[in-house]
Amino acid sequence: MKEEGRDKGGESSILVPESRLRVVISGASSGLGLALARHYLERGAIVAAFARRSELLHVLALEFPGQVHCYALDVRDGAAVQRAALDFICAVGVPEVVIANAGVSVGTLTEYAEDVDAFQQVMDINVLGMVKTFHHFVAAMRDAAACSGGGQGGKYALVGIASVAGLRGLPGAGAYSASKAAAITYLESLRVELHGSGVKVVTLCPGYIRTAMTEINPYPMPFILDVDEAARRMVRIITRQTSYAVIPWQMGLVGALLKSLPRWLYDRLFSRAPHKPRGLL
Repeated sequence: MKEEGRDKGGESSILVPESRLRVVISGASSGLGLALARHYLERGAIVAAFARRSELLHVLALEFPGQVHCYALDVRDGAAVQRAALDFICAVGVPEVVIANAGVSVGTLTEYAEDVDAFQQVMDINVLGMVKTFHHFVAAMRDAAACSGGGQGGKYALVGIASVAGLRGLPGAGAYSASKAAAITYLESLRVELHGSGVKVVTLCPGYIRTAMTEINPYPMPFILDVDEAARRMVRIITRQTSYAVIPWQMGLVGALLKSLPRWLYDRLFSRAPHKPRGLL
């Protein structure tokens, strides 16, 4: 048994069995991140919840007393993420699963000057935010895997939430598509770097999920999943430590088809596709 220190949610110290799964989730206050947090919490895990909206994190902490460590932070702030990572590791131990889920989506068009800042913010959150989230856990997880004899069959996993939007550039979504393409490639590099270390890297590419991020989309969204169902499928994939997965599998077929299209045909088909509305982050 390990004594848990006072967490950011204000709960008093309790005893935490070493066998309880420890999970870190960024963007945990709403949408997919919240659904993932709930899924793990309902199964008894201890969760470090990273998000900018502290009031929503504390609602989650009240619902699952003694299980949630709340960290109100922006994943772009590497120093804040570092403090949270050290606090959680000192209080509870090295997490087995770290999920970089924090992300934003907004319609962008390069011709508009005000959209240049949107491009910057999307890349900073969706790509560099993922890097900063992982950075402060990699060494600790690798050392823990080595001490437990992890090797190829280790139980530790870094999970990045990418998107099928990263498979090809979508009109009106240049920032989002570029960020998710970068995330996919980054995660592949990280996976190779950590091969054999006992720390697995899992790339998840969801299609459409019914959240506030997608409810403003003015176009059909095939194979859209409810957020709880998407979270359930993702956790199953994470548990299996599958290196790469598209959710749902039907969107994997769509993605493969789009990637196979020659550029001239793709350009013709998507040049008149409806755009996600432009807006402020």
